[in-house]
Amino acid sequence: MSSPSPNVVLVTGGTGLVGQAIKHVIETEPEGSRFGKQPGEKWIFASSKEGDLRDPAQTRALYEKYQPTHVIHLAALVGGLFKNMKYKMTFLRDNLLINDNVLEAAHEKNTQKVISCLSTCVFPDKVEYPLDETKIHTGPPHQSNFGYAHAKRLVDVQNHAYKEQYGHNFTSAIPTNVFGPHDNFDLEDSHVIPGLIHKCYLAKKNGTPFIVAGTGKPLRQFIFSYDLAKLFIWMLREYDDVEPVILSVGEDEEVSIKEVADAIVKAVDFKGDYTFDTTRADGQFRKPASNKKLLTLMGGFEFTPFPEALDLTVKWFVENYDKARTGAAGKA
Repeated sequence: MSSPSPNVVLVTGGTGLVGQAIKHVIETEPEGSRFGKQPGEKWIFASSKEGDLRDPAQTRALYEKYQPTHVIHLAALVGGLFKNMKYKMTFLRDNLLINDNVLEAAHEKNTQKVISCLSTCVFPDKVEYPLDETKIHTGPPHQSNFGYAHAKRLVDVQNHAYKEQYGHNFTSAIPTNVFGPHDNFDLEDSHVIPGLIHKCYLAKKNGTPFIVAGTGKPLRQFIFSYDLAKLFIWMLREYDDVEPVILSVGEDEEVSIKEVADAIVKAVDFKGDYTFDTTRADGQFRKPASNKKLLTLMGGFEFTPFPEALDLTVKWFVENYDKARTGAAGKA
């Protein structure tokens, strides 16, 4: 990154799963290294308490306060399947407002670079696999979360428009399923890995069976948050194109839900009754995404082995159970 004065990097949604992973990497990698903090560089990890990004004035105030030269935009209204289905308009409008305000404030302040975080849900429901960066706008997203998906898709549209009209360096990243420390472990509204970790932890604590919904056969690509953090830092330093990049492990590293549950049982050291409730729906069998573009641009990247990443995540959850995001049900 070239700048006459030291860079100031603002991370919106900085207290969440990915924001805290970026903070960890920036604080632990050697200064001046590929993924480390650069000399004189300042990093700000902003939370929603510092300003409601749905409000243009509060968003401008955040930019005024920190004067960022670069922004990693992670803030979003997110939720599980049930919330996405029930509150489509809220997910659409709140995320449209957040994204529009963040990008427009960056435009007004002539911010050098913005990287926004999208999601694989932006891809069409009916699509040829593997997913790749050229397929985002080839058909409508899945009906269950079309509000959130369309709001995220529009970030890509806005990035192109800002570049074409103003020459801005705004781009986006599309991670696959992320997990790690500081995740949302709420049993009612979490993704598969944190949900199963919490469920298994409670089964061990209460001496009850650990029951996993479905057959365990579906396959998913999971990326450890610390690896994803390094990829965001790489994008910040080295990627200057408007087109999005999928940030993921390779298609050959898909893991079945059963393999996930087995690894969790081992990491939690659960010795009780462990079964699959095959009366419950499985969801999509697989939805692989290609990371060819990423690896070609980076010249390769060494991902943390899944069992090691899962062990680290379980260890963090057990040690931080009282302050982890577990939801009211989990504390009972």
